[in-house]
Amino acid sequence: MGLIIGLFLIVRAIAEPFVIDFGDPATYRNDWGGPGLPGVLAVHCGPGLVAAALIVMAAIRRRRPDLARQAPAATARTQP
Repeated sequence: MGLIIGLFLIVRAIAEPFVIDFGDPATYRNDWGGPGLPGVLAVHCGPGLVAAALIVMAAIRRRRPDLARQAPAATARTQP
């Protein structure tokens, strides 16, 4: 379910710049993050960027499970 939501957010982030007209503030003034363009893009594209980063990190960990197992061992203290 998390992957589906993440993919939705990524698609939405890709589509948002094509949906709004950068030259006409009336197209994004009433959107979340508005009335300014930076706020609108942050609210609509930011979660997609975060979702993409988390999906990539999860895929890397899944492909390299030995790295996930080594991390806790490296922090363990050894007694003399």
